[in-house]
Amino acid sequence: MKNQYISLEQDLALSSDHFHAITPSILYFGTPVVLISTLNENGSVNLAPMSSAWALGYTVVLGLGATGKTIDNLKRTKECVLNFPTDQLWQTVERLAPLTGKNPVPAAKAAQFRYEQEKFAAAGLTPHQSECVAPPRVAECPLQFEASVRDIRPLQQQETAFLVEAEVLRIHAHESIIEGERHINPEAWHPLIYNFRHYFGLGTELGKTFRAEI
Repeated sequence: MKNQYISLEQDLALSSDHFHAITPSILYFGTPVVLISTLNENGSVNLAPMSSAWALGYTVVLGLGATGKTIDNLKRTKECVLNFPTDQLWQTVERLAPLTGKNPVPAAKAAQFRYEQEKFAAAGLTPHQSECVAPPRVAECPLQFEASVRDIRPLQQQETAFLVEAEVLRIHAHESIIEGERHINPEAWHPLIYNFRHYFGLGTELGKTFRAEI
């Protein structure tokens, strides 16, 4: 059995002769989609899809472009909700994708984006009142993080993008994805994955890390 295992590992090794140096235009190698809700100056809600987000502890780090309405709102209000759609909502997310809350539309976006103030209505989504922050949650998303911005800094010297550190204040999870008192059931939770600008769901479980609690 041991020899068979070693042989399998060797078979999985890829020959260096078949690797090529490339320069992709984007590096979205596969991360969950987030619908981030923020408040505009007039009290309306901006809702924007994004995928550059990762969490450590109760801090979520976001990567946002400098020309979008979201970063303007975060600088001003320091509040947001991170809503995580399931893979079944990919078409809803795509309806939001070409919309911007910036009016007039920035020159860099003018060829592909159009202005829309009522993002919830345009996407056919339902706002739910938050408990700790002013922006609403997205009722159709089974996992929602209310968050407060702790830091915003340029990602590059040209300030074409920003890194945002947000502290998660409250987590809302639908009962259908909860396991026990406080865990998310990974078999029931099906996040929408953005993989090199294509939408994917998860496949079947392969295994779990030794640190898994359920």
